[in-house]
Amino acid sequence: MSVADLDAVADGLRAGHSLPARWYADDALLAREQERIFRRSWQYAGRAEQVARAGDFLTANAGPVPLLVVRGDDDRLRALVNVCRHRGHPVLSGSGRCTSLQCPYHAWTYDLDGGLRKIPRGDREPGLDVAELGLLPAAVATWGPFLFVHPDAGAPPLDVALGELPGVLASCGADLDRVAFRRREPWVLEANWKVSIENYLECYHCPVAHPGLARAIDVSAEHYRLATHPTFSVQMGEPRAAVDAAAPIRRAQFHWLWPNVTLNVKPGPQNVSLDVWEPDGPGRTVGYTDFFVAPEVPEEEVDEMIAFALQTGREDTALVEAVQRGMASGAVATGRLMPESERLVAHFQAMVLAALRDGSPSS
Repeated sequence: MSVADLDAVADGLRAGHSLPARWYADDALLAREQERIFRRSWQYAGRAEQVARAGDFLTANAGPVPLLVVRGDDDRLRALVNVCRHRGHPVLSGSGRCTSLQCPYHAWTYDLDGGLRKIPRGDREPGLDVAELGLLPAAVATWGPFLFVHPDAGAPPLDVALGELPGVLASCGADLDRVAFRRREPWVLEANWKVSIENYLECYHCPVAHPGLARAIDVSAEHYRLATHPTFSVQMGEPRAAVDAAAPIRRAQFHWLWPNVTLNVKPGPQNVSLDVWEPDGPGRTVGYTDFFVAPEVPEEEVDEMIAFALQTGREDTALVEAVQRGMASGAVATGRLMPESERLVAHFQAMVLAALRDGSPSS
């Protein structure tokens, strides 16, 4: 991809066009995204409660980089590259508890801080320098109940990536210290990850495609609020029906955080759901939604909240998979964005382009 090609795309974005359709169906472009976006950004890895005690661990991916997070005997939380320094096999899988980190291939064993403890038959190989063969470090941080990782141990702090997002959430009544994990719902979309995120970033389609949501939330252009920030964007809508006067959250909020995390807060009791969108090839996205709700909310009410979210998700699945087929056809080179209703999409696309040019998203 030449500088001239990228300059032409930039010119198109400034003129109100979308990213090229071929960018949604190209293996080489996805490889560039993995290198310049996902290897260089904070990624949601799971729940902080999963690594609360010494020996607790979980595994996750930051784009193409497999990572593990473990609580050490010193109570320190660490992220490590989950690749054995011997032959590259993942050291751990899933989540659980352990007293050491042992690769299942040849039993190279590491301490919980990543240092290499034992090499079977190591005494027969005097040239091995154990001190140089520990697991590579990565970065880890928490935000409320959420756990984030970054492949680069020297990455800027998570607070830089979050920017003002925690304050925006709090200003609307959301309190991440008041919610508890209830359920994870996995899903698969036969669509490029960017198609999926872009669909999330506009409610221009909501009156047509989401009748249930449009009945619950005022999604009209006059009352549905949009805002962009350097690392995230915000959508807010007022409920059409009266909200219980005692409810802490008074309006719907939908937040996107660079590059592939979205957070949803509905009017009512304390709640937040977090979506992760991971590319699995140029035409496929795998992901999941973690639902967090105040502990006192009855399970039946949580079930209703999740059922509503899943119905909206099914409606979106049909949309994005159809869009992907259109993009992949190559019949139309670019789309034309609506300057106001789709300005969050334009914001996202500009950040993608900037990251692919120099590795640093910029709004």
